[in-house]
Amino acid sequence: MFDCVVLGGTVVDGTGTPGQPADVGIQGGRVVAIGDLDEPAVRTIDADGLVVAPGVVDIHTHYDAQIHWDPYATPSSLHGVTSVIGGNCGFSIAPLHERDADYVTRMLARVEGMPLATLLDAVPWDWETFGEYLDRLEGCIGVNAGFLVGHTAIRRYVLGDESHRRATESEVAAMVEVLHASLAAGGLGFSSSWARTHNDAEGNPVPSRFATRDEFIALSSATREHTGTTLEFIPGIGRFTDEQIDLMTAMSVAADRPLNWNLLDVTAATWADCAQQLSASDHAAERGGRVVALALPLVSAMRLNFKSGVILDALPGWEQLFRLPPADRLRVLADPAQRAGLRASAETTSALQAVSRWGELTIGETFAPGNAGLAGRGVAKIAAERGIDEFQCLLDIVVADDLRTVIVTPAMGDDEESWRLRRETWRDPRAVVGGSDSGAHLDMLDTFTMATSVLGPIVRDRQLIPLEEAVQILTDVPARLYGIRDRGRVGIGTFADLMIFDPERIGPGQVHLRTDLPARGARLYSDAEGVEHVLVNGVEVVRESSLTHERPGVVLRSGRDTDTVHAAAT
Repeated sequence: MFDCVVLGGTVVDGTGTPGQPADVGIQGGRVVAIGDLDEPAVRTIDADGLVVAPGVVDIHTHYDAQIHWDPYATPSSLHGVTSVIGGNCGFSIAPLHERDADYVTRMLARVEGMPLATLLDAVPWDWETFGEYLDRLEGCIGVNAGFLVGHTAIRRYVLGDESHRRATESEVAAMVEVLHASLAAGGLGFSSSWARTHNDAEGNPVPSRFATRDEFIALSSATREHTGTTLEFIPGIGRFTDEQIDLMTAMSVAADRPLNWNLLDVTAATWADCAQQLSASDHAAERGGRVVALALPLVSAMRLNFKSGVILDALPGWEQLFRLPPADRLRVLADPAQRAGLRASAETTSALQAVSRWGELTIGETFAPGNAGLAGRGVAKIAAERGIDEFQCLLDIVVADDLRTVIVTPAMGDDEESWRLRRETWRDPRAVVGGSDSGAHLDMLDTFTMATSVLGPIVRDRQLIPLEEAVQILTDVPARLYGIRDRGRVGIGTFADLMIFDPERIGPGQVHLRTDLPARGARLYSDAEGVEHVLVNGVEVVRESSLTHERPGVVLRSGRDTDTVHAAAT
C-alpha cells in the first residue's frame, strides 16, 4: 500500500523531457512508482488536469531567521518551493557568540531589510556553533532548508568588535578552523560579499568587505576538504573589475567547487554589462574553475526609502549620508549645497540607473499631511506641477515625510528584446535561474513569486519557453549545481517533493503589504493562484492554497544530503 498516490496528472519530471500522463506512488517520503497505478493508498490526490512537477529549489534566500517563527518559509512554499538555501551573501546567523547577537540582529535589519522588532521578538539567538543552529531546526520545519556558512558571521565570531579591519595570519587560521567545524556540522558551503550595497546598522561596510584575497582563498580552500559543499559570492554591482574576476576564479579553483555569484539582472539596456559579467565564467573555465551567475527571471521594481538606505547607500558618495543619524541625515537632505553634491555623485554611475533616474521614480507611500495624495504618482509629474527640478522634488517629499517615503523604482526590461536575452541567459550554462532573496528586503522586493511568475505569465502567457524547460530551470538545474541529492526531479527513488498545479491558472496573486510578522512587522506578500498541492518528503504542506501545518521538512546537511560538484563539472 502506498502512503500517498497522485492520480491522473501530467508528470513533468524536471529533466526537460516532455510531460507524460502518469500516476505517482509515494512511500516512506520517496517516489516508488510512476505509471498506471491501481494499488491502494492511505491518501489519494486527484491531479486530473494538473501538472505534477518537482518542488522548486530556491538557492538564494535569507530564511535563516524567519524559519524560526515561520517553519513553512512563506510565502515561498505557497508558490511551490520545497527546498530553500539560506546563509547567502555571508549573512548566516551562526556561528554566534552571545556578545554579538545585538550587532548581527541590527545588521540584518539594515542590510537585508528585516524588521528589527520582529528579529528581537521571534528569534531565540541562543545557539553558538553552526551545528547547534542546525540542530534547533531538525524536526521543526515544513520545507527542506540548508544553510551556507557566512563570512561576516565567521569574522564577527573570531574578531568580535575588531571585525572591521584586516585580519592577522593567526586570525585567518582561526576563521578557517571555525569554517571547518561549521561545514563538518552540515553547513552547505562558504558564502561572502564584497558588494558596496552591504553595510551594517552603523553604515559601515559589513565585516566580509575587509577581507584580503589571501583570506578568501584560505576559506575557500577549507571548503574543498568537505564533501557536498559549494561557494556563493556577491562581487558587487555592474561590470566586474579584473580583481573581482580573478578573485572569483581563484576561490573556485582553491575550493574545487562552483562559485555562484549574485545577481545578473538582464535587460536590453544593460546587456553589454551583463555580457561582460558572464565572461567571468569563461575566464574561470580556462583556469580550471567554474563561476555561475544567478540570473533573476523577473521584471521587478524595488521599494526603497531614505530611512533604511538599503540600495541607496550604494550610489557613489552616498555611503556617508547613511552613516549619519536620522536627524543629521535630514539636515543634509534639506541643504541645497549638499543636495547638489549628492546628485552629482549619484549620476556618475550607470550601475544603479533604475534608482538615479529621479523622474522615473514613483511615490509608493507617504506619511506627512502635506504629501497626501502623492502615492502612486510619478516624481516627474509632481515636479512639473510644482515647477521644480525632479531631484529637488523627490527630496522635498522625503524630508517632509521624515525619511519614511516609500519610493518605487521603474520596472526595467519589460520589452521584447529584454525577454529574448533573458531566455538565452536561462539556457546558458554560465547562469542559473534564481535570486528570489525571499526572507529579506521584506518591504522592498516581491521576487518570492519567482516560480508562479515563471510558470504563469512567462510560460503560459508569453510562451517564452516550454513548460518542461521552465520546470527544469526552477528545479533540476539549481539542485544539480548545489549537489542536492535526489531532489529537483520526479523519478523512482527521488524524494517526493512535489508541486501540483493547474497550468491554466497558475500565477502570483496580488502583491500587498501585510502586517503579520511577530511584533507587528510588515512585509510584502502574495498568495499563489493555481497551486493546488505542495508535498515535502511525501507529506502535503499546502492543500488548495492553504497550509496544512504538517512539518515534514529536513535540514539539508553537506555530505549527508548533498554530493560534491567539482569545479570542472558541466
